[in-house]
Amino acid sequence: MQQIQLNIIPFKQSVDKKSFAFYGEKQKGFAPIYWEKLLETFPEDRDAAFKNYYTDFQPAREGAIEKEIVFTEALTFSFHYYRHLILNYFKSIEGTIVFPNFTRDIEVWFEDKTSLNEIYRLYDNFTIKVQYKQVTDGYELVLAYNGTHKILRQSLADITDFDTDKYNLINCNGALYKYDKMPDDVKQYQETLFPVLSNPLKKEFNVEPDEITIENRYKPYLRQIETFYRNYISTPDFTNAVGISVEAFYTVENGNIYQTSRKSNELQFLENTHINPGLGIILHKPLKAFTKNHVKLFFIYHKDDGDLIKDTFYEYITNGWHKAVKDKIKHSKNLNNYINQPYSVDKTKRIVFESTDTIFEEVSAQLKNFVPAPETTYVAIYITPIHKTNKDHPQHNAYYKIKELLLHKGISSQVVYKEHLSKEDFYYFLPNIYVALLAKIGGIPWRLARTHEEEIIIGIGAFKPQGAKHRFLGSAFCFSNEGIFEGFDCFRDDEPIMLAGSIQNAVEQFIKKNKKAERIIIHFYKEISDKKELQPILDMLQTIGEIDIPVIVVTINKTDSKELMGFDMNSSGRMPISGSYLKVGFNKFLLFNNTRYEEKDTLKARDYHFPIKVSIKATNNELVQDMSVIRELIDQVYQFSRMYWKSISQQNLPVTTKYPEMVAEIFPHFEYGTLPPFGKENLWFL
Repeated sequence: MQQIQLNIIPFKQSVDKKSFAFYGEKQKGFAPIYWEKLLETFPEDRDAAFKNYYTDFQPAREGAIEKEIVFTEALTFSFHYYRHLILNYFKSIEGTIVFPNFTRDIEVWFEDKTSLNEIYRLYDNFTIKVQYKQVTDGYELVLAYNGTHKILRQSLADITDFDTDKYNLINCNGALYKYDKMPDDVKQYQETLFPVLSNPLKKEFNVEPDEITIENRYKPYLRQIETFYRNYISTPDFTNAVGISVEAFYTVENGNIYQTSRKSNELQFLENTHINPGLGIILHKPLKAFTKNHVKLFFIYHKDDGDLIKDTFYEYITNGWHKAVKDKIKHSKNLNNYINQPYSVDKTKRIVFESTDTIFEEVSAQLKNFVPAPETTYVAIYITPIHKTNKDHPQHNAYYKIKELLLHKGISSQVVYKEHLSKEDFYYFLPNIYVALLAKIGGIPWRLARTHEEEIIIGIGAFKPQGAKHRFLGSAFCFSNEGIFEGFDCFRDDEPIMLAGSIQNAVEQFIKKNKKAERIIIHFYKEISDKKELQPILDMLQTIGEIDIPVIVVTINKTDSKELMGFDMNSSGRMPISGSYLKVGFNKFLLFNNTRYEEKDTLKARDYHFPIKVSIKATNNELVQDMSVIRELIDQVYQFSRMYWKSISQQNLPVTTKYPEMVAEIFPHFEYGTLPPFGKENLWFL
């Protein structure tokens, strides 16, 4: 049986109230409290706009208002107080970098003394969050491990003739500053200022990018926080400084561990169901081939790569893979049999470019003469000589620009990096390419094995390009709960009216087709703003006379849940069983979404997904007070992660937010400000 331990440390206060000195003026580093916590009536001589008073937690000075505060009657203020004490405690430890982050939680960086790199110092990064009654019956510390950061050993005084626009964070004696916002007195002592190495700065100082390793991250994460707890939290120095007594990491009672419904991980294929997409598509065939048109592929490639493509990619899709991988002979179906789809390669449509310095210009010129055959669906296979990480190449953006040109011609595309073709590991890439190709031509690899219900499911995901002012929102519309998508779009995040308009089109199409919508479910990539983001959607529903349709917003944290974590202490891999979820606040849940279905499943490193955070709200609060509805909504999030058609590997994020994010990542590179009609109905981004 599972024994799930959270990275939450319950604590008890040594006192439950305390007197503080408050002032009317806000100053840097002061903590606010609402006026009603201090005064019977609002002062007549005070501007009504200034509702807060402030304290620095020091003894009273002239003009102070002294007041005893009961912590549980001023929770937000109590968080400020405990954060203040924790911050000062860690500041007293020599060599520690400590600061409040953008959410005001305390970040603590400790140097890893075992790292002996000559260029930089390596730091382990932790966050301490204070909260109240989210999981337990009192105050709680959430201790999170955020990975590592590198800080240059050279100070600014040692670096000459360097473009200072490239600096971001600077460490000065254990405090972090934005380079452009450093106080004047700090700037004067360059010998104390050390740059934190962002990815662009790593290139400048010949530091290799962080290696992406696929591993079980549960065990090292747990080891880090247990060591931190032992060395710095469960010590007399900490508990005396903060005025608390701490308990051990919190273990969830078995009755509070919930599970998604039975068979919620099942996928429907043509001939049967299966929980594994890779095995299911081989054993039971894809759910639906594309039968509307003839299907033709054509290649876009450099003139020197023709023979390589013929001996590798073309050979594999035509005759299958039949050769060694790591000294063991492997076999795979050809493309036709794998996706159960007849197709041909149209050699008359091939596009060959002469130079890697003029890829887009040459491909663009040849595409102008592309005349499609009637009743034919085309897919371009672009064999690129430029890796997507090589952003310094002058033709790096050719990938995006060619994709956009093809979309305007009603053609989807599949991009393959040339250097991968001759590698043994390409054997493992092929199933992913085949599944994506089937989806791009209009086939259905698999769907959710669940009963159809009349509801609109809308996914909103986001991506912010590096250096851009705006985040881009992608949207995806699914007109049923079975996981088949009907449309896509993309906007800037400062265009909520555009988003509401696209949702309006989806609602109107659905009602035209189905007469009535039982409810609208929105999967949102962050906590939705009622005023800025949700209200335009509700206004739109009122405009079209559908204000009575219930709207449920399910927030799905886009990133892996590093802030809040759970560990199965009875499992050697420490990852809880897939489909387990825990209540971690009001209508907030931690969902473990992976492929560990049994107590003793043997998993690969790539299968150890961190949990995701899910929160739920609705226009009618009664809807989300029913636990059966909550279970259904979490089931849906869990199931939609199994509809990822870019790979046969299990994902931990649902495609309702993942697909829109993929659209939003590519869209900013396009020349035109809107997607063409074909781009709004095809899975071109896979």
